[in-house]
Amino acid sequence: MEATEVGADVAPGDTRGGRAEFTLPDRLPKSYRVRTELETILRDLNEGDPVPSERDLAVRFEVARETVRQALRDLLVEGRIRRQGRGTVVSRPKMVQPLSLRSYTEGAISYGRVPGRLLVSWDDVPADPDTARDLAVPVGTSVMHLERVLLADGERIGLESTFLPLHRFADLRTTYDPSTSLYAAVRGSGVIFGQATERIETVLASPREAALLECTTALPLLLLHRRSLDAAGDPIERVRGLYRGDRIAFEAHLTQ
Repeated sequence: MEATEVGADVAPGDTRGGRAEFTLPDRLPKSYRVRTELETILRDLNEGDPVPSERDLAVRFEVARETVRQALRDLLVEGRIRRQGRGTVVSRPKMVQPLSLRSYTEGAISYGRVPGRLLVSWDDVPADPDTARDLAVPVGTSVMHLERVLLADGERIGLESTFLPLHRFADLRTTYDPSTSLYAAVRGSGVIFGQATERIETVLASPREAALLECTTALPLLLLHRRSLDAAGDPIERVRGLYRGDRIAFEAHLTQ
């Protein structure tokens, strides 16, 4: 097949011999060029090392400070760098959480991080239609609602809202410490996790969620919905989890 040169007159999506051909624009945005150069700089730095200032980078790349600022914003969103005081430093790699029936605690420990939780609220609330469906209870039935901030090495990375059928787990009120693993407590009560359905999408934080996660409302978050069942197929939980896209990634192991 004859190669298509960059700049050739080929429309995006055009196919030649069954292969789509695309071209790059003749002039890439300056912020993209600066970001590419910054990624090269970051490869030679270690976690916690300071990133050169906007002023220094603007002089080095001969661009406006706003151009540098845009490139730095992109790297902040990706979690490659983070703010520290009035400067910017290289961030540690994102924590990778497996998509499985393991608890957050187990996933964090396996990645060498220290898990933790901050209790936001723990109440009994009437089940709305979606919660009632997932927990197989009538609409309006009281269910347990547990909301907690998830920590990794003391850093806020997630906000988890869990609904449990009250008739099954009322004893947790007196036996469970919400700063510890809920899955361990459920298993300790004799319940065996059998299966779960999860859906992940991206959202932006509300002002309340941003405050709890100590981020801005412009930061993309990963929204995870989970419904877990026990070995007999009876509902255990309905979870709505929000995770900072700059601090955590999810991984699934697939087999044939």
